[in-house]
Amino acid sequence: MAEKRDYYEVLGLKKGASEDEIKRAFRKMAMKYHPDKNPGDKSAEEKFKEVNEAYSVLSDPEKKSKYDRFGHAGVDPNAGFGGGGFGGGFGGFEDIFDMFGGMFGGGGGFGGFGGQQRKANQPRKGRDLQKAITITFEEAAFGTKKELQINKYVACPTCKGEGTKPGTSKKTCPKCGGSGQVSQTQKTPFGQFQSVTTCDQCGGSGKIIEEPCSDCKGTGKVRKTVKISIDIPAGVDNDSVIPIRGQGDPGVNGGPAGDLYIVITVKPHKLFTRNGDDLYLEIPISFDQAALGAELVVPTLDGKVSYKIPAGTQPGTVFRLKDKGVKKLRREAKGDMYVKVNLEVPTKLNGKQRKAITEMGKVVNEDCYQKKGGFAEKLKEMFK
Repeated sequence: MAEKRDYYEVLGLKKGASEDEIKRAFRKMAMKYHPDKNPGDKSAEEKFKEVNEAYSVLSDPEKKSKYDRFGHAGVDPNAGFGGGGFGGGFGGFEDIFDMFGGMFGGGGGFGGFGGQQRKANQPRKGRDLQKAITITFEEAAFGTKKELQINKYVACPTCKGEGTKPGTSKKTCPKCGGSGQVSQTQKTPFGQFQSVTTCDQCGGSGKIIEEPCSDCKGTGKVRKTVKISIDIPAGVDNDSVIPIRGQGDPGVNGGPAGDLYIVITVKPHKLFTRNGDDLYLEIPISFDQAALGAELVVPTLDGKVSYKIPAGTQPGTVFRLKDKGVKKLRREAKGDMYVKVNLEVPTKLNGKQRKAITEMGKVVNEDCYQKKGGFAEKLKEMFK
């Protein structure tokens, strides 16, 4: 038989830990290794028993004193120290079960260790579904209506979701008596433990179908293509999720239907880029417009607007158009539009045009460009 681990080590404590520290450590470790949180995990089950054993000793002042002095021998009933041992269970341990009662769906005990597990025949919500759709940039900005086709399970119209042949009804399961669970009692070195499992005859429903519905084969649901109309609000963006309540799969044992979640993808726009509720736009301007100022025609989602740029506008300058962005989701306010002007340099010039630009270059000298402390001034200083 493997040597027992130190009880303080089992609970992750140092020797001499206080009563509160022991209690907190036990709660943490018991929740970590609880069978309801680790179904089918034999290793977790063994560790859970080990944690319970350690706590039953360290939480009892008398046993703890003997353990601190003599180790495991001090609490071993066969070692002559009169420690009480574990022959009749965890002794004085009922309060521990009460401490965790209901936390894991039990009714007064630790799930498969003496308590009542969550019943498999309780009403359960149906499975949630997800559907991805793609909409245009404008549809996202202004909102739209869409009609979708979803292939999903619906309650069988023939049996109304009961799964039984019309005119018949379900019978109480003879194996579990309608509880949906069967139990077994096992004797262990730590006492008797009762394991509760789902009834394999009725699948946990507590009822059996002797004459199943011919359309759904007793499942109570059939697959069908359903048309669903949805309203997409103005302001949605990429990865926005719209919940449609009750449009998922049917519930189980009379539970509510699941929900349908619509995940939005928005197509990019030819001109605008979006960041949150704000829009960004780049507009080319000519040299004469930048130098002399000009009135630009700026496209927005609401139509064209005029905006006057001042003389001497530099390439890369950004102007803000208030409230010309996207409507904020489920609010009346709008974002803004930011317009960046880029200088467009001509690449195809005829002789006359080249001559005109050359003449302009003679007239418009460096003093026209130079700014106090600007790049041109710093460059001139370098070559003095």
